[in-house]
Amino acid sequence: MVHDVAVVGGGAAGLSGALALARARRSVLVVDACEPRNAPAGHVHNYLGREGTPPAELLAAGRDEVTQYGGEIVTGRVASAAREGGVFRLNLAGGGTARARRLLVTTGLVDELPDVPGLAEQWGRGVLHCPYCHGWEVRDQRIGVLATGPLAGHQAQLWRQWSRHVTYLVHGDARPDAEEAERLAARGIAIVDGPVAGLEVAGGALTGARLASGEVVPLDALVVAPRFTARSQVLESLGLKPVDVEMSGQVIGSQIPADPAGATAVPGVWVAGNVADVRAQVIVAAAAGLTAGAAINADLIAEETRAAVDQARQNSRGRHDQPAR
Repeated sequence: MVHDVAVVGGGAAGLSGALALARARRSVLVVDACEPRNAPAGHVHNYLGREGTPPAELLAAGRDEVTQYGGEIVTGRVASAAREGGVFRLNLAGGGTARARRLLVTTGLVDELPDVPGLAEQWGRGVLHCPYCHGWEVRDQRIGVLATGPLAGHQAQLWRQWSRHVTYLVHGDARPDAEEAERLAARGIAIVDGPVAGLEVAGGALTGARLASGEVVPLDALVVAPRFTARSQVLESLGLKPVDVEMSGQVIGSQIPADPAGATAVPGVWVAGNVADVRAQVIVAAAAGLTAGAAINADLIAEETRAAVDQARQNSRGRHDQPAR
């Protein structure tokens, strides 16, 4: 079977796009590796009407909605894709293929964390990166900022909005200059020399950061700056390459270039969510999926209209070529 659209990735962006397309009476296949980026988090925040929903619960609801309108969802990983004429062939890891007229790729990104022992185990709980996702939950608590680059001062000032107890932990070469140090001091943000050698944990909860000197800085949360790396393998197999994303002169990750509707440089291929926007929160990713889904449906309508006009012209010529009786 050739589906109208194959969606690679079943997170908020992919399911939102699939829902819009299924409601547009398109045949839709979602191939989901079931590796959501926010799986370690306890709740989704800033999603109007679904504030505080556990991530797995939100995805389960989305899956139900897609299948309710006839969309098909399968568990699997797409290893690569190729165009064969006017159809895309998806090669699934472990064997098997799927075919579709259009692709929507919503494979997200990988958070690459600083190399500090214990960091990964606390990711999404005691180790955080986004104050809009987690700031309220650690308000007024002891928050450390692992300073690994030029954005650390900005991070510290941002988290200061949620707590007066913010500590700037110098890690590597991220010592603030005199001007930055003055700004930090003015806001009551302490600067502590590192580097951080590991984390202190008790009962599964973060209790502090252990410095190379052996000193332990008591903390309830540690803020880090991951590198946001697009999961772009499928797109790269089609010739699309990720580009670096910079913020204040620092490369913070990579993403696939696309227009505002998610269309890429490869005709017939759209992207949505974190693979195309490393800054997108869940509600933004869902909105991007809807936008891309609508754009894909419009593109298919345009193709079908062209085919209908060609057929009508052929039929008209055929009638005119009939001999008179």
